[in-house]
Amino acid sequence: MGARPPQHEIRTEVREHRSPSYDIAPLIVNRWSPRSMTGESLDKDEFMPLFEAAKWAPSSYNNQPWRFLYATRNSDHWNAYFDLLSDENKIWAKRAAVLVVMVSKTTFDHNGERSRTHSFDTGAAWQNLALEGARRGLVIHGIGGFDYERATAVLSIPSEYTIEAMAAIGVRASPNALPPEMQEREAPSDRKPLSDIVIDGALDGIEDGGDE
Repeated sequence: MGARPPQHEIRTEVREHRSPSYDIAPLIVNRWSPRSMTGESLDKDEFMPLFEAAKWAPSSYNNQPWRFLYATRNSDHWNAYFDLLSDENKIWAKRAAVLVVMVSKTTFDHNGERSRTHSFDTGAAWQNLALEGARRGLVIHGIGGFDYERATAVLSIPSEYTIEAMAAIGVRASPNALPPEMQEREAPSDRKPLSDIVIDGALDGIEDGGDE
């Protein structure tokens, strides 16, 4: 792998599409979700630090409900993971180095009661993983397009766990490695303005745009 891209400033390819309203850590703005990967494998010490980063996320009662199941492209589990994906996602994810299934435990360890925040907490761990991957210059792409029911059966997911999402991890390649229609989408996406997502007070009127 090449040198890690600098994270002390917003990168040029990102600056063309994103402009934060306030001064925040460039790493947060630099993180986006490319699809184009080389098909190279990653050594364990190249991708395990991403799970280390995920481990340190906050969670209710420090329950740490997240579980990360993975398959590397050279493992016996690869085909089982890959076959879970939708046809569209298979087109680009076939060049990933690692496929991940993210699962959360729906109950607390200390009392067995249901946790209302298990998905929220697991999302925090996923964000840590994605940011550490971005810091290392890897492709980290979350995936919702796959067969959840089949994944539950194939991966023997117990009833007290729920599947949240999948992700692909890999070595970044030129957009030219993608089909033409995907090349057009291979760029950082912008975000809604803060005025659309941050509300002072109640949520009344948000569906119709609220106060002008």
